[in-house]
Amino acid sequence: MTPEETVRTYFDSWKAKDFDRLRAILADDVTFTGPLGKANGADECRAGIEGLSAIVTDVVVRQRFVDGDDVLTWFELHTTEAGPLQTANWSHVHNGKVDRIQVTFDPRELLR
Repeated sequence: MTPEETVRTYFDSWKAKDFDRLRAILADDVTFTGPLGKANGADECRAGIEGLSAIVTDVVVRQRFVDGDDVLTWFELHTTEAGPLQTANWSHVHNGKVDRIQVTFDPRELLR
């Protein structure tokens, strides 16, 4: 898969709550950094996404930008706790697996 296809699989799997499929495209040593926490390793990353999914009602991808092995996805995160959160997700893909994820959004509505 290309980096774009790998990241598309990440989002499609997350949206479908297919966490086994999502785990399959994460590198064992993937790192995640975002406004709500950090995760080290594929199992910890999967657990974090799976936990967040309990309040996620939709993930609407608005745009995806690709630069070699780097993929930036701009999306709306819909949750039961807050209105749509405009979110940027930068993923790095190495050997067909996501090995770095950095996410940014304004978490204030979720933290109330």
